[in-house]
Amino acid sequence: MIAAALISMSAMAQVQFGAKVGFDMTNFWGENVQHGMKPAYQVGVLMEAKLADRFAIAPEVVFAAQGGQFKAVKDGLGIDLSQWGLGDLDKDVTYNTNYINVPVMLKFYATPNFSIDLGPQVGFNVYSKYSVEDVDDAVDLKDHTKTVDFGVGLGATYSLTENAFVQARYTLGLTKTFENGEAKNGNIQVAFGWKF
Repeated sequence: MIAAALISMSAMAQVQFGAKVGFDMTNFWGENVQHGMKPAYQVGVLMEAKLADRFAIAPEVVFAAQGGQFKAVKDGLGIDLSQWGLGDLDKDVTYNTNYINVPVMLKFYATPNFSIDLGPQVGFNVYSKYSVEDVDDAVDLKDHTKTVDFGVGLGATYSLTENAFVQARYTLGLTKTFENGEAKNGNIQVAFGWKF
């Protein structure tokens, strides 16, 4: 269905393809959840179809390293960490929950070079582990992490040249990341891209 929609849009609109790479600051949010930020990255491809002078639609496929980092407490994410042998600790814990994300952004061009971007995102978890400071082995959380994540993104894109652009976006997760607890994904993104 997506392929058919993209082919249909290509026939009716001015279409560009591109790639982007970026720096992220990711965390978890929710009730009783620590909000420690973790530096991460993203890399992906995109398509932009201009629907009118001021409007475009831009689906992307992006690999994003996500997660959070904070001091361990028994309930830092609303999850009982003791079930994985943590219990109460006073050490840094890093969660790595990586996704293939598919945002579909509606772009409003306020000027020919500047757009405001808003749209839904679905993410597919491909890796989920946590590691503890001074402990060599990471603990696999794949069985405790939900496979699909839904969110919404809001940001802006500025065209530096006809092909090069910079982009800033915040993606707010709307569904729980783990089977237990209230943690949801949050992601601040700054990216550089090139349209072909």
